[in-house]
Amino acid sequence: MRSTGSWYDVRSESGEIIKCRLRGKFKIKGLKVSNPLAVGDWVVYEMEDAGEGTGVITKIETRENYIIRQSVHKTGHGHIIAANLDQAILIATLAYPKTSLGFIDRFLVSAESFRIPTKIIFNKVDLLDEAMLEEYAYLKAVYEPLGYECFLTSATEGQGMEEFKSLLHNQKSLLSGHSGVGKSTLVNAIAPELDIRTSEISDFSHKGVHTTTFAEMHEIFPDSFIIDTPGIRELGLLNIKPQELGHYFPEMRALLNECKFNDCIHVNEPQCAVMAAVEEGLIAPDRYESYLSMLANNDNRR
Repeated sequence: MRSTGSWYDVRSESGEIIKCRLRGKFKIKGLKVSNPLAVGDWVVYEMEDAGEGTGVITKIETRENYIIRQSVHKTGHGHIIAANLDQAILIATLAYPKTSLGFIDRFLVSAESFRIPTKIIFNKVDLLDEAMLEEYAYLKAVYEPLGYECFLTSATEGQGMEEFKSLLHNQKSLLSGHSGVGKSTLVNAIAPELDIRTSEISDFSHKGVHTTTFAEMHEIFPDSFIIDTPGIRELGLLNIKPQELGHYFPEMRALLNECKFNDCIHVNEPQCAVMAAVEEGLIAPDRYESYLSMLANNDNRR
């Protein structure tokens, strides 16, 4: 349910929370990670100290899926944000702070690589002017046909809260996004008893200040869990080869068999169906720009 460094909160089958530590070093085959254990993992544990009521984790079960990013501390390593998810919900904002499309697309690619269904919530609708609402209409028209439902919410005004609540029923959901987009405020609006700490947006940078410092899972309704994560400033992709990247853009995936070459990476190859679709306006130019940026490993994710 939660990791605080060397101790992990494990929820037993009866619903009791037991503080556990890992036995020895866990290495995951073929995966270099800075955190061997992630929130959402299923584990096997043994009770260690009857007096203290602590336990030892002896096994991490095979993961169904996970969302991973490049570790910001350890070169060449990944950091698993959460595991065994039913869905991911990306919280974005069109102002105060503005979420970049590059960041949204990187998150969607990370989720697509494990076929994790994702929805996008645009929060702080009360701060949007007419031009920003038009931008939302454009983004909804881009993302919804690709399978990413979009929603407008205002945690402070209560708008869209019932819809947000209904998305979470009987699901294990990852809530993610930049610092300052209002994840904690949204959760507090539907589950005030959790009382998750929130903070103001920095006046200087118009970016959020980290308040959640580690991922944590909460049961908000019976059999409905959310994983609240620290705000992500950047989302470096990991272990995705150039030839694979197009598979994680649904609009490109639909055209992969139509390119002249099997190993086409849709940059300058002749008779490329993806580039033709971009030229014809069938693939949004912003999405194609995100694709090229990821391919070149440029930093458009802040």
